[in-house]
Amino acid sequence: MPVAPLKDLLDRALAGRYGVAAFNIVNDLTIEAVLAAAVEERAPVILQTSVKTVRMYGRRHLFDIFTTLARDTPVPVSLHLDHCPDRSVISDCLEGGWNSVLFDAHELDVAENLRQTTEVVVEARRRGAHVEGEIEGIQGVEDDVGSDDASVVQSLEVAVDFIKRTGVDCFAPALGNAHGQYKKAPVLNAQRVSDLVAATGIPMALHGGTGLSDEQFTDLIARGCAKVNISTALKETYLKASLEFLREAAERDKWDPPSLFRHQRAAVVEMARSHIRLFGGSGRAW
Repeated sequence: MPVAPLKDLLDRALAGRYGVAAFNIVNDLTIEAVLAAAVEERAPVILQTSVKTVRMYGRRHLFDIFTTLARDTPVPVSLHLDHCPDRSVISDCLEGGWNSVLFDAHELDVAENLRQTTEVVVEARRRGAHVEGEIEGIQGVEDDVGSDDASVVQSLEVAVDFIKRTGVDCFAPALGNAHGQYKKAPVLNAQRVSDLVAATGIPMALHGGTGLSDEQFTDLIARGCAKVNISTALKETYLKASLEFLREAAERDKWDPPSLFRHQRAAVVEMARSHIRLFGGSGRAW
């Protein structure tokens, strides 16, 4: 199946009140493992790349890896650029085949953010791509982007005006959520999701998902968080599986890279499947 438009995935999810899992992949193994999980669950899925990962691989090389692995995947897959404040990287990825981007301009004042996001939307439309918008930073640093300082939360009126004037296809609101692991259980403003969806009719994106309770996920998805980001859980699963295997390898003094890769893959597949099931995405492929 060819790469599916982000808007198609999220509009269906919003209407059906389920969440599409959006995993921040880090290499070819995690791409393949997440795709395998989506196929096993018969679920649509979003593969997200950070700016850091794009720069590490190079845009062309990373896209070639993605297309090679996703080409024959029989479920809808979208390729998304996550949290990018750099317009040049936005343009490069849109030119290179990404079909959605998050222009993260929350450090700009709202008026300038609105102006530049509108330009990004126009640029994306020319390439048949979609845009996620953001005016408030999600607390926490992820792949060298962000801040541990709490962001100023804009009023509902400001957020709705931003969404309607820019024409973004999805919006990432600040709800009290944060990137990385939570140091204590977060208190979320879930009503804000309901209010934004009611006022705009567009799907919301939930950031800082790792560490939320099952009940919080279920409630936020039912309110309209159709895109649910998972980054920390993937990284931790991948690296902890590696550590576990390598400790055993050292004890046995037996070093077999293919066995390591199978162990990593199995862990990531199970992690991805469990999130897809929790978000209600299983069986939603078309």
